[in-house]
Amino acid sequence: MTVAGEKVNLSLMKPSETALVIGGGVAGMQAALDIADQGFQVILVEKTPSIGGVMAMLDKTFPTLDCSACILTPRLSEVSRHPNIKLLTYSEVTGISGEAGDFRVNVLKKARKVLEDKCSGCGDCVPHCPVQVRNEFDQNLGYRKAIYIGFPQNTPLIYTIDNENCIKCELCVKSCEREAIDLSMEDEEIEIPVGAIVIATGYELFDVSQYHRLGYGRFKNVINALEYERLINAAGPTGGNLMRLSDGKIPKSIGFVQCVGARDVKKDVPYCSRVCCMYGIKNAVMAKELQHDNVKNVTIYYADIRAYGKGFEEFYNMAKERFGIKFIRGRVGEVEEVPKSKNIIVWAENTETGDFLKHEHELLVLCPGILPPKGLKELAGNLGLEVSVDGFIPIQYPASNPVDTAVSGVYVAGCAESAKDIPDSVAAGSAAAMRASITLARGGEP
Repeated sequence: MTVAGEKVNLSLMKPSETALVIGGGVAGMQAALDIADQGFQVILVEKTPSIGGVMAMLDKTFPTLDCSACILTPRLSEVSRHPNIKLLTYSEVTGISGEAGDFRVNVLKKARKVLEDKCSGCGDCVPHCPVQVRNEFDQNLGYRKAIYIGFPQNTPLIYTIDNENCIKCELCVKSCEREAIDLSMEDEEIEIPVGAIVIATGYELFDVSQYHRLGYGRFKNVINALEYERLINAAGPTGGNLMRLSDGKIPKSIGFVQCVGARDVKKDVPYCSRVCCMYGIKNAVMAKELQHDNVKNVTIYYADIRAYGKGFEEFYNMAKERFGIKFIRGRVGEVEEVPKSKNIIVWAENTETGDFLKHEHELLVLCPGILPPKGLKELAGNLGLEVSVDGFIPIQYPASNPVDTAVSGVYVAGCAESAKDIPDSVAAGSAAAMRASITLARGGEP
């Protein structure tokens, strides 16, 4: 057992006692904690500077409307302080060889330009940085400096220098009393021996700009659901104030369009993303919750409402009956912008009545479907796996071994296997952890 924060020579880890978890979202964190709690060592690799995944960007969760940060923050702390977990953030897996019980994993540790063992996360360097760029954590709606952390609960709480935008003025170096900044730092590639692997690489959202007719990228008041999440988040770029991007006004009428980039064979996304209906309803409810005196009209345009989970149907009914949210069954055909007001005209067909509709909204939110992340196919190939037709990691025996891949010792959790909500991702993380622990306990034997 190691002490949290202690430097460890990863190349000397014992594969029979070590697991690799790829991805630091909720599924990956759960898998890492469950393996570590059984006494095994865990190397948790995350490509971004912080663990937390997409859940860190969310305001509330459905169907309970619990605060996302309130659930996630204790888990972030637990992972970072666990003596059996070694975090490799801002790192990527570049190659894997070997077999169950004795894998060799190549990891590229990208240069933060900040020394992890010296940075205290104080942030004294930030005011001195003259460079300001759009913040990708805020979906490019806010701004950050070239030396930054993504969000207040960034884990580990270590600053990162954006090498592409850093102008090498060295003002941050001069301002750091701990001498934690090293602009000469280079990327490092290391090899780690592990006995089992859990793939929990998460997902990405469909690029809604592919639907030119829906106006995303052309009209300022057409945004996607994750941008909406950052607008209503108290830690977001507007401090939780829901406003239009065109003029900063609180929208009185909001439309939500479901299934954008889901269940569409023409876009090679024939499957249902499972969570879109519920997160769309949740966001509609939040508009009423946050601005109940200002938002008068909230409308959801949907193909089908698939409220399949515990409490989901009740949440759907509550949205209609308590919050007065309007539901229109039918896909949106086209949207237009009113030149003077910048309002959005929505043309749709009500497939229940056959009526063609024309509604005007001050803000339109597109709810994109879930896609496998970029690089998943390459990662699968390194393991000797093929992705399924939908691009996710396939399960060999879904009915009996729902987290086992076709390669012994390699398991999959969360949205790396298919679209899932947060509880299902956490459950899959625990299941993958148990299977990985069995592999380690048996020394790699199936």
